[in-house]
Amino acid sequence: MKSPVGERFSEFFDKWICQLDGYLQQLVRVSREGLSENEQQTLVSKLTAHYKEYYTVKWAAAHEDVLVFYCPVWLSKLENAYSWLTGWKPSMIFGVVESMRRKSVAELTEEQVRKIEQLRVKIKLEEEKVEREMERQQVAMADRKVVELVRTASRIRNEELVVVVGNHQVEGLVEVALKGILAGLERVMKAADCARLKALKGVLDVLNPTQSLDFLAGTCMLQIQIRKWGQNRDNQKGTNPIKLGELHNNVIF
Repeated sequence: MKSPVGERFSEFFDKWICQLDGYLQQLVRVSREGLSENEQQTLVSKLTAHYKEYYTVKWAAAHEDVLVFYCPVWLSKLENAYSWLTGWKPSMIFGVVESMRRKSVAELTEEQVRKIEQLRVKIKLEEEKVEREMERQQVAMADRKVVELVRTASRIRNEELVVVVGNHQVEGLVEVALKGILAGLERVMKAADCARLKALKGVLDVLNPTQSLDFLAGTCMLQIQIRKWGQNRDNQKGTNPIKLGELHNNVIF
């Protein structure tokens, strides 16, 4: 069952994906027709602003209810399967760059290859840092204070405790403990999102406008097609009432 925050974000995400699909169609047309460098840069800026909007709305919603982003009901099972701490793993974008090189869509210079490799190492370290923080948060779920609080609450429910601290006071302590845990999860989510944004911006800073369009087209195609395949599979399994053909993109990545 969706929470109010989950409901609102689901609506936003559906619209955001449809807009992303619209940008993808523009990118495909540009690759066929060709544009000036300034026009290419304008389109790149529009698309990066679209991604920034996603994270702005996501962070605002997560501040209300961060847990909905750790079990997102707006994603298909396939999308959830490859999710890394509420989103795509930053290293994934280097697969898109490598695909560009193999297909010779936009040849990279030796200097660009060197910078991309440096960025890959930097992002890997960012990922490891976020994963360590997530591990720390998970371990904190069973630290001494929380365990003692669980025992106290259990004894009160079983009426085995001479009430020195009232049940309502224990509930207040539980609320404080949960608030700290949720704040930690929100920090992890934002750190993971920052790693995603650093990876995306880092690659775009290395590429020229034409290469950036090819890279963004590949990134958009990947996200949209995985979502489409996941939705179709969920529909075939009868587990998701999303209409087939909800996304009009017909480009095969």
